[in-house]
Amino acid sequence: MKVYPTQQIRNIALVGHGGTGKTTLAEAMLFNTGATKRMGKVDDGSTVSDYLPEETKKKFTISTALIPCEHRDHKINILDTPGYADFYFEVCGAVRAVESLVCMFSASSADVEVQTQVVWEDYPDIPKLAFINKMDREHADFYKVLNAMKETFSDIIVPAQLPLGAEEDFKGIVDLISMKAFTFEAGSGKKNEVEIPADMMDDVETYRMELIEAAAETDDDLLTKYLEGEDLTNEEIMQGIKNAVRSGSAVFVFCGSALNNIAIDPFMDFIVECAPTPDSHPLVQGKDLQAEPFSAQVFKTIADPYIGRLSLFRVFTGTLKADSLVYNANKEKEEKIAQISILVGKEQLTVPEVAAGDIAAVAKLSTTATGDTLTIKSNPVLIDPIEFPEPTYSVAITPKSKGDEDKLSGALQRIMEEDPAIRFEKNAETHQNVLTTMGDSHLDIIMEKFSNKYGLEVEIEEMLIPYRETIKTSVEVEGKHKKQSGGHGQYGHVWIRFEPHDEHFTFEEEVFGGAVPRNYFPAVEKGLQEAMQEGVLAGYPVTNIKATLYDGSYHSVDSSELAFKMAARLAFRKGMEAAKPVLLEPIVNVEIEVPDAYMGDIIGDLNSKRGRVLGMEPSGKNQIIKAQVPAAEMVRYTIDLKSMTQGRGKFKMEFDHYEEVPAQDAEKIIAQAKQQREEK
Repeated sequence: MKVYPTQQIRNIALVGHGGTGKTTLAEAMLFNTGATKRMGKVDDGSTVSDYLPEETKKKFTISTALIPCEHRDHKINILDTPGYADFYFEVCGAVRAVESLVCMFSASSADVEVQTQVVWEDYPDIPKLAFINKMDREHADFYKVLNAMKETFSDIIVPAQLPLGAEEDFKGIVDLISMKAFTFEAGSGKKNEVEIPADMMDDVETYRMELIEAAAETDDDLLTKYLEGEDLTNEEIMQGIKNAVRSGSAVFVFCGSALNNIAIDPFMDFIVECAPTPDSHPLVQGKDLQAEPFSAQVFKTIADPYIGRLSLFRVFTGTLKADSLVYNANKEKEEKIAQISILVGKEQLTVPEVAAGDIAAVAKLSTTATGDTLTIKSNPVLIDPIEFPEPTYSVAITPKSKGDEDKLSGALQRIMEEDPAIRFEKNAETHQNVLTTMGDSHLDIIMEKFSNKYGLEVEIEEMLIPYRETIKTSVEVEGKHKKQSGGHGQYGHVWIRFEPHDEHFTFEEEVFGGAVPRNYFPAVEKGLQEAMQEGVLAGYPVTNIKATLYDGSYHSVDSSELAFKMAARLAFRKGMEAAKPVLLEPIVNVEIEVPDAYMGDIIGDLNSKRGRVLGMEPSGKNQIIKAQVPAAEMVRYTIDLKSMTQGRGKFKMEFDHYEEVPAQDAEKIIAQAKQQREEK
């Protein structure tokens, strides 16, 4: 593949709900440019962009793929993104690298599908084109989808084409810009010009006026001419459409059948002629891309167990040449660029350089991660980080074979290199390996990667909640450790007052007259701290206690630090049992954002989870609900929320405080904990 200058590059991301045909559209575009000899199919696992084993098995996209097409002496960099909510982080990375989005719609769906709506509304300022796909399917209705788009979005939405027929009679399109009609040969995509059907002329004229109006509104002179009733020339209309697309003031709608390669070529022509150019990207607007120092950002990392890391990057300014040094501005380290590759799915084509605006890949960078800026050391540039969604679905994982702990750690590190929406921690209290992902589908894919990529069998365990125990009243207790049976014995004797306390643990002493020598105070404190690791109710750590050593006795020969530690532990256990011990549970602050229609369901569900709603506030079309909920009730909330809102809700949570567990719930937790200890 040749090196393309900036003005001959177009960068688009195919976005939309799963099953709308993004991958098939990319496949048709590749085929039409001669890059492939036959169109692959998602169902056969033969497409260029869905090449991962998990994708061919599941038959949907889970990882953004780069598909560059050469069309009319231009290069269209297509980023084929996943359409399911669990992989939305892939969309976030892809959006950073492009100037426009192609939003996909299914002609047989009466409503705008969830993920299409989510990405459209999450990126209101990015220019968009709309493609209504599957016009040849049963129940396909272009006009119903068009009306649903207009009802759902506030943008100016204007057809650039109308369909010729629908369902099995769909054969082509009427181009409202050129006022010509075309039919297409299914499969080959071969185009034939035909007459515009007479019974369509009213619709054609109506929608062409909408098109001209949208074009005219981008320029004061054009608008004046239009309002005064003068006809705009085709060149003026085209220039107005370019302005509208590139400014995002209107969204133009196209239609076709990607699977049968009907009306794909005219869409590609429009992308070349009207889609935004690389110099319009918000990060470089107004800059001379060639004169500025080199800057690029890695928007995706592919971790391969055999070839290592492959970093996909977008060049924003300057030119990158092979066999050169770049500077990672985030890590403040230099990186060696050996070969530069253009990816076509999994295939790598070597190029000597890439210009500003292009998208390419480089292998084996030592410190560079997704989101990092590559630039030059003498004049470094730091590009804003990419905002990825925070994962919320946590599970505990453990290797099937106990000897595979290190192997699990290594595999996780590699997977996390390519997946910015995973968090992992070894929980200090529960001693579990906690993996946090975007949802159950995301988790399934990670589990398959453990097996397929790294030969590692991993099991999912029940998440343990880090409960704690405390006391509700003050007590004074004695602890005596005495073993004296001839020879050097053991003797430690303490009286300790235990009280509820705001802080985790405070130790004080009020010993008079040397009843307990000062040199044993640290041993008493240490004995108490060790004993606090296991409470008397269910064996959970103890917190919020003040212990005051106020009396005791010692033996000049038999007393020792160990003896006083043991005496303190005995006093602690006795004191806990007498001071009305209770179970505490972690409470999290939760912010849930949902459309108005789901408010009742969400609040009802929070109440059933023992949650307290703290308040509500509007956020655009949505409402944000703020609440406090026991962490134990939130373990599966990622899945619950998707189910309740059809994927339209999102939430975030963070630990806030510990709170007493209601008695009836505490009994169940204590019984369960005792059973688990017995099973061990």
